[in-house]
Amino acid sequence: MRRRHLVAAAMLAAAGSRAALAQTRGLPVVGFLNSASAKTYSSNVEAFRAGLREIGFIEGESILIEYRWADNDYSSLPALAQDLVRRKVAVIAATGDLVSARAAQGATREIPIVFTVGSDPVPFGLVASLARPGGNSTGATLFSSTLSAKRMELLREVAPAATQVALLMNPDNLNVAVDTRALQDAARSLGRRTVVMEARGPTELDGAFEAIRQSSAGAVVVASDPMFLGQRHRIIALAAQHRLPVMYWTRDFAEAGGLISYGTSIAWMYHQAGVYCGRILKGAKPGELPVVQPTTFELVINQKTARTLDIVIPRPLLLRADTVID
Repeated sequence: MRRRHLVAAAMLAAAGSRAALAQTRGLPVVGFLNSASAKTYSSNVEAFRAGLREIGFIEGESILIEYRWADNDYSSLPALAQDLVRRKVAVIAATGDLVSARAAQGATREIPIVFTVGSDPVPFGLVASLARPGGNSTGATLFSSTLSAKRMELLREVAPAATQVALLMNPDNLNVAVDTRALQDAARSLGRRTVVMEARGPTELDGAFEAIRQSSAGAVVVASDPMFLGQRHRIIALAAQHRLPVMYWTRDFAEAGGLISYGTSIAWMYHQAGVYCGRILKGAKPGELPVVQPTTFELVINQKTARTLDIVIPRPLLLRADTVID
């Protein structure tokens, strides 16, 4: 434990030195706050950097990025956000859903904040409206819960015999109540029963899938959550172990071996966050930048996984898919 604290202290000291050097050189510092881990979110970080480059900011040349990762411990986010405020960053990219955005807003009402969230940010008080956010925050949303009905319909086509569907949720995610209610309503309208299974962190995933097996659920929907995305390889392995058809919320899962996904690209959202951070660095006010909303949704089917599970994907569904992985 002592060694871990020493390492953490050393990392923060090094970060402070880099920030001081950047400020000495006159470079703006962007704070990057995320609820997951650097190891599992590297592609999203690159999408964020690409958005900044689009506006003319290159890490190490015209800006410095200070990274703060919660490593799936959502309770650590407020302290990480406060550390970025102490570093006097120019803007905070509060990525990794509502918990990061709330932590950033709790730390500052002055430094501009650009968030990435899965739900409508208005009911959670992040912005006054989508068109004119007001205050010091804006960002991008997936509106993931609004796709619950579509995901349930697609899952019924893939697993028509599954009359009970397990909902894998992270209770530490602030949008868990909204997502659970939306999925339950969607399942009920299709004559399906649901059972909620929870996992707060990677160590609880095995137990959650064992509980799903014991519940006799015939299929699973994985809720939108940063920890689940970061643990996608483990979740996919557990789904294969228990031979369960699983619906996911972004193509990253299907590309990693998951059966089927429907939703907006996570890379798109992080790219938009980078663009907005760049625009704010050039003088734009976050309260006047409308929250970016998705316009395209991707259906991705992994045929190799389907064959492994002895699932025959209906041909009409294959023809509707944006991507079929074979």
